[in-house]
Order: sequence, then C-alpha cells, then structure tokens
Amino acid sequence: MCGATREIELTTGYRDRRWLGGLRVGAAVAYVAALNLLAFATSAPIHVYVVPVGALVLVFAGHLTGLSWRDMAIGWSARGAAYALTAAAVVAIGVAAALALPPLREFLHNDRYDNLGAALLSAFVIIPVATVLPEELIFRGVLLGSWLRAASPAWSIACSAVVFGLWHVTSSLGLAAGNAGLSAQLGSGRTGQILGVLGAVAATTVAGAVFGWLRWHARSLLPSVVLHWALNGFGAIGSALATG
Repeated sequence: MCGATREIELTTGYRDRRWLGGLRVGAAVAYVAALNLLAFATSAPIHVYVVPVGALVLVFAGHLTGLSWRDMAIGWSARGAAYALTAAAVVAIGVAAALALPPLREFLHNDRYDNLGAALLSAFVIIPVATVLPEELIFRGVLLGSWLRAASPAWSIACSAVVFGLWHVTSSLGLAAGNAGLSAQLGSGRTGQILGVLGAVAATTVAGAVFGWLRWHARSLLPSVVLHWALNGFGAIGSALATG
C-alpha cells in the first residue's frame, strides 16, 4: 500500500514538473516573440540594446523560476571547447573555399559589409554582443533548457530550432535585395523577398538544430556560441573580402 502511494506521489510530481515546464516554455516563447517585435520596431541607436538587455532579463527570470545555470548550459566544458574549435575551423575553411571559387564568391556579397573595416567591427564587436551571445542565451540557454525540463532532447532541440528560425523572419525581410547572388537568383521584388525570408527561416532552423545538438552533447553553450559567431563573423569578413 505504501509502495503504491509512493508511486502515485512520484507520478503526480512528475506531471506537475512537466506542467510547470510547459508553462515556463510558453511564457518564454511569448516573451521572445514580443522581444523580436520590439527589436524590429525600435529605431537606432536603442535598437542595438533591445535584444542583449532582453536576453539578460530572460536568463535571470529563468533562474528565478527554477532553471539552474547548468540547465541553461552556462559554464565551462572541456568537451565544449573541443567542439567549438572544430566548428570554427570548419566554417573558416568553408568561407575560404567560397572566396576561392567564383560561383560561390558571389553569394558572399552583402551590402552591409562593403569594406573590411566595417566588417571587422561587426565581426568582433557588434555580432558577438548584439547577436550571438544574446541569441544563444535565449534559444540554447533558456528556451532549450526549459524544453528539456518538459520533453525529450530530440523534441526540445527541434522545437527550439523552429522558434529560432521564426525569430529571423523580421531580420531577413531585406535579405534578397542586399545580396547580389540571391538577387540574381530570386529577384529583388516581392516574390524575391518572400523566397528570401523562407530560405532564411529554413536555413536558421537547420542551424538552430545543429546549435542545439552541440549544446546538448557538450552540456555547454560554448560550441554553439563559437559556431554561431563563426558563421556570422567569418561570413561578414568573407563578404568584405569578396566585395573588395
């Protein structure tokens, strides 16, 4: 009788934790959606601070509502460092190969990085502070950490990846118009814009799944942070070199 009672208590507690985990996930997703719209609607220079500040608020809110730093993968990991170095090397080789091959070089062109100085500033200051660190804390830290408290790793990684992809809808509205290679393929009108957004969402969803997988297996945000930075930072530098 005592054993049966104990089993019921454990089952009820597990369901309560799943329910609370689901509530945390729902609140975090709603917060992220509002943050995205706020960032899109806010004009410079305040725009730069919206996502970083919003990410810190979400991290501390998550911690106050029961997520540990370990749940959010915030901490050092030797395995994470090894994964991070490997990821950065692979991206660097890929960008170098794209620069060396004329058919691929055109796809590196981006109007935002028309000179090397601007690209270096963006790669080593703006991208890490305004994009990579905040997004990794939000999506692989709080969101994935919350989902892992309520669902399986595969489901958690997939869901956080989809939300990460949708996060890029607003930021990719001018993607096709600002990229010579994409404009040539998709056009710069409404159809090109829609296809550019869909392509960006698909690509960032896949990237989010890879980031999430790395974070899960390394038990650290470090490899996803470094890979995320490498894709954006090396991409910015490669764009400037391709344009020049």
